[in-house]
Amino acid sequence: MDDRMFRTAMGKFATGVTVIVSEYNDDIRGMTANAFMSVSLDPKLILISVGTNAKMNETIQNSQQFTVNILSGSQKELSMIFAGQIKEEREVAFEQFEGMPVIENSLVSLACNVYDSHRAGDHILYIGEVLNLNVQDGEPLAFYEGKYKQLT
Repeated sequence: MDDRMFRTAMGKFATGVTVIVSEYNDDIRGMTANAFMSVSLDPKLILISVGTNAKMNETIQNSQQFTVNILSGSQKELSMIFAGQIKEEREVAFEQFEGMPVIENSLVSLACNVYDSHRAGDHILYIGEVLNLNVQDGEPLAFYEGKYKQLT
């Protein structure tokens, strides 16, 4: 199978959309990701996957912290900004939660310390220990077959 076929097959799995945010030396970096899952209830662990060439790796490795922000259906533009789909510079307002930057009005914001990390192919898998979380009501932003979707 070729890369395109594999990518198409993986796109058949509908996911939510998150923005991973990390800060080191007052430099806040964010990236859109749909590679996110819960891992364990005791301790409370989640997993994110970051491409080895992504600048986010250096920030997470230095800070040993990150937040996961699960986006609502009204936050498509934020996802596009952090995915590099919107090229012009946009100012994004962050709130502080547990001393870490989070995206305001996300459905969920998880504040995490790096619990462990593993290289897997062309990605780094970060297991995060959830220190605290915020939850809001609302509909999620979804991603399916390479396109944003909203649940109705």
